[in-house]
Amino acid sequence: MFQIRQALRRATLHTHSIVCARSAQKQPKAFVSTGPQQQSGMFYEFRTYCIHPHLNSAFLKLTSEKIDLRTAHSELLGYWSVEYGGLSQVFHIWKYDSYDQRAAVRAALAQDPSWMEQYISKAMPMLSSQDNEVTYLVPWSTLQKPPKEGGVYELVTFQMKPGGPAVWAESFHAAVNTHAAPGYAHPVGVFHSEFGQLNRVHVLWWYESADHRASIRHRAHTDGRVVAAVRQSVAYLDSQKNKLMFPCSFSPLK
Repeated sequence: MFQIRQALRRATLHTHSIVCARSAQKQPKAFVSTGPQQQSGMFYEFRTYCIHPHLNSAFLKLTSEKIDLRTAHSELLGYWSVEYGGLSQVFHIWKYDSYDQRAAVRAALAQDPSWMEQYISKAMPMLSSQDNEVTYLVPWSTLQKPPKEGGVYELVTFQMKPGGPAVWAESFHAAVNTHAAPGYAHPVGVFHSEFGQLNRVHVLWWYESADHRASIRHRAHTDGRVVAAVRQSVAYLDSQKNKLMFPCSFSPLK
């Protein structure tokens, strides 16, 4: 009897081990990651300068004349004057391959006498404040040039609830896609903050004109697909703001 009980006990333990192993295989694996990860070192620096109102024209004229001294050091994606959503402001985007490259660029600029004497010494007194933010393109976005020059750009900034792309990426992606459907807005790029205010996403849109934007917004608000996608995405949203901007004459994106 003792040998029989021992055999039954061994059989029970073996069966329990098999069940536990199969159960462990079915359990989802936990990762430290909170969402899609940045795969390259490339990033985009967003810069916003507030200009003393009476010096706005002078600042834009100086920048137009001397911007080549700056673009000799690194790539400028676009430079805009804010028309609605922030008076006496300019917004510009600079592209870098790595943080080391940016550090090298900043060091070289500080040692560039032409840049320092012809631009910085004159431009800085015209500014009331400066702000910058490091951003990455979200994994599902690519930079897309507008179909033609001469339009306006809207920068829409979404402050998302904490948690990162793992929480809100899917619904936010769907909302952007519905707004980017044929006949609606043209998305230039979707950017996720890395330094600055965290859990922030910027969408840069292009329109033929401010009136074109108003017309598209009116149509989008009556589109069931857009309304449904927005309703789902706002569950992850804390706040949002926007700016309508005109590209400067020297901006690569026009």
